[in-house]
Amino acid sequence: MKLPPFDYACPTSVAEAVALLAAHDGEAKPLAGGQSLVPMLAFRIAAPALVVDLRKLSDLRRIKITADGVTLGAMTRWRDILDDAQLAKAHPLLVTAVAQVAHYQIRNRGTVGGSLAHADPAAEMPGVAVTCEAKITAVGKAGARVIEAADFFRGPLTTALTPDEIITEIHLPAWPARRRFGLAEFARRHGDFALAAAMLFYDEDGKTARKVRVGAIGVADRPVRLSAVERVLEGNAIEEAVIAKAEAAAAASVDPPDDIHASSAYRKTLIGVMVERALRAAIA
Repeated sequence: MKLPPFDYACPTSVAEAVALLAAHDGEAKPLAGGQSLVPMLAFRIAAPALVVDLRKLSDLRRIKITADGVTLGAMTRWRDILDDAQLAKAHPLLVTAVAQVAHYQIRNRGTVGGSLAHADPAAEMPGVAVTCEAKITAVGKAGARVIEAADFFRGPLTTALTPDEIITEIHLPAWPARRRFGLAEFARRHGDFALAAAMLFYDEDGKTARKVRVGAIGVADRPVRLSAVERVLEGNAIEEAVIAKAEAAAAASVDPPDDIHASSAYRKTLIGVMVERALRAAIA
């Protein structure tokens, strides 16, 4: 389908991009990699008066690894993450999740900021952000502000961003060298959005799991933490009986709607299986 008519601007600074968005009072949309916005334009889900192309904002295309964690500029592509050898050690869950994103062509163009701002409930990057308690920095006409990932996602394709704001970066806390993690995702076809996925990590204290974090995508109107599962795992050895309890807690923690892809009951069972598989990946 042909795109609807719109004006086009390609600013060279964040300040210029913000000014363009602010001047159009909610009728402008920023374009990062275009892997979500362009299909929405084609299907008339979005019809902005102005598209603000961010491709010249090179300052937003960066990866920074420090003792405090990993900071990704909003225009960092999935390909950039997968090609950065240091990230495999600095944040292996991030790299594992990004490898599940769509297909090679989309990973060449899609961006971190675009995925966060799009806020698809089944997308991997929002799930990583919520599970890892990331901080998202946005800039608008009122200046910069930092938003906790748990507060950023408000519903399907809905975030805490105001119409004049753009994401500039996301910060993921430091990843201890001995931390264990797992990710399990199920989709109807390779590259599709997940019907359900679980991502988790914990620090080992002897055989005991500490600082457990468990997140899920595809089973709610936004990425969610499975706190009931975390309570099952926290302070326990990850053994068969505990894994079984975690699987049951995961299924009981969510109430997904029926849709054309799967029933609510199917997704509830599926997220339990994904948690079980993610735990087995972590202990392996």
